[in-house]
Amino acid sequence: MKLAVAVASKLEGRCLAIAIGALIALSGFGALAQNPEMEQKLMAIKQAQALNKQKLAQYTWQETETISIKGDVKDTKIYQVQMGPNGQQQKTEISEQKAQSGGGRQGRVKERVVEKKKEEYQQYGQDIGALAKQYTTPNPEALMQAKQQGNISLQPAGSGTVNLIIKNYMKPNDSVTMTIDGETKSPVSVQVASYLSDPKDAVTISANFARLPDGTNHVANTTVTGVSKQLTVNDQNSNYQRR
Repeated sequence: MKLAVAVASKLEGRCLAIAIGALIALSGFGALAQNPEMEQKLMAIKQAQALNKQKLAQYTWQETETISIKGDVKDTKIYQVQMGPNGQQQKTEISEQKAQSGGGRQGRVKERVVEKKKEEYQQYGQDIGALAKQYTTPNPEALMQAKQQGNISLQPAGSGTVNLIIKNYMKPNDSVTMTIDGETKSPVSVQVASYLSDPKDAVTISANFARLPDGTNHVANTTVTGVSKQLTVNDQNSNYQRR
């Protein structure tokens, strides 16, 4: 289960990299080397990402993680988070609130059932977590293949944003949609529709971004859902403080 949660929290540093890689793919057909304007835009995105990562490293914040099964909240944890020397997030649990099962013998029986059910879903959580990694880690080969097959498009989204849309990215009939702020070159949101081995076993991944008063971009919330099992991991990030 931790793997699925960890993947949700890593979206912040990786989502923009997908956009950069896809823009490189879009500029295929020999255009990038002959188009200084496109190259300047790409460099601006890269620089914005690098600067934002440095600014985010100056903060600590709290992440509230909620795990739900079939709509019932089973576990809520709060972590203190900061960026480590290796550029990866470091999380320290500071509280945990488990769903109340009631008192007495009946309550204890229900609690054991809940624990057993959580164990059964653990492997499934790891599976959807591994799938999420495929979509939140840049894959130049998959992007180039999508470009060659005509499965990448860049569309205006209104309010100064652009939607980057990728179809058949990692699997047949999957889709990735990222909204990018045209001025700041920062991600606004990302949506993924995919599945495990069977299209009936759908998995959705989403993230929404926000900006701190100094302009630092960060993930406001992330959600990974295994639809067939009705298992959802939701993370809310808040209380950003300078170190």
